[in-house]
Amino acid sequence: MIVSMKPSYEITPRILKLISSISEKIGEVNANYLSKQSPQLRKQNRIKTIHSSLQIEGNTLTEEQITALIENKRVIGPEKDVLEVLNAIKVYEKLNVYKFSSEKSFLKAHLELMNGLLENAGKYRKQSVGIVKGTKVEHIAPPHENVPYLMNDLFEYLKDSDELALIKSCVFHYEMEFIHPFLDGNGRMGRLWQTLILMDKYQVFEFLPFETLISQTQDEYYKSLALSDKSGKSTHFIEYMLGVIEKSLDGLLNYNNRILKDVDRLDYFLKLGKKEFTRKDYMNIFKDLSSATASRDLKKGLELNLFESIGNLNKTIYIIK
Repeated sequence: MIVSMKPSYEITPRILKLISSISEKIGEVNANYLSKQSPQLRKQNRIKTIHSSLQIEGNTLTEEQITALIENKRVIGPEKDVLEVLNAIKVYEKLNVYKFSSEKSFLKAHLELMNGLLENAGKYRKQSVGIVKGTKVEHIAPPHENVPYLMNDLFEYLKDSDELALIKSCVFHYEMEFIHPFLDGNGRMGRLWQTLILMDKYQVFEFLPFETLISQTQDEYYKSLALSDKSGKSTHFIEYMLGVIEKSLDGLLNYNNRILKDVDRLDYFLKLGKKEFTRKDYMNIFKDLSSATASRDLKKGLELNLFESIGNLNKTIYIIK
């Protein structure tokens, strides 16, 4: 008989500190209208998410090639890598369709993510698996007979737990990786489902590519999984993932780290809801911008008929139509 168990973890001072910091940053994101991002920025971040999540699994396609596939252009590359990207594009376009607390939805997402890549896509494994790093067996997953029960318990935890979404998403991600319910696609499903759980509470996570930071810190990612395995608790992994989420929010809020094209900058600026503004107002939002680049942006905005101008030189006022 399989005994139902609540996932085991501790709330450490570091976890509390990270939750407090993340909550403040989410408030700042909402206050700055970043959740109303431009279509161009949403697209860029979606590309980063797909690229990073698949890169962790060994996919070789570049962000440029993924952009081409999103735009229905032909790409030359390994057939498997192209199919992985095409499947991921379909899944990430349907993020709002999947229900984070539904096991049926979870299996459907795996089917669509691994369609044509895995014979039993959308179905739990029917054999034992171990995870090997180099020549060493890092993790022996639970017996396949236990998988349906363990996953059912995990979805019950998602439905019934009053825990914060930030914690719940990390716990689910770790526990799912530990159970390793599929023969392939576990990593990308863990990252996808964490996004869904967070999106249910905070819409900003729809376009926050925290997979990029996981990709850049893969050693830490796997180390946190291993440490949690050894301790029998997901505490280490929760600390790691909350750190990743905090840094991703920093990146979203820090314009010094963002390379935006003129149209993206203008599009973002117009979302702030100002009726009229000066070049100085524009430069106050994009603090790294030179006055020459700001002038070029505003000239482009006039050409695109986004606003009209009154006055000359430094006294020019731009009125949004």
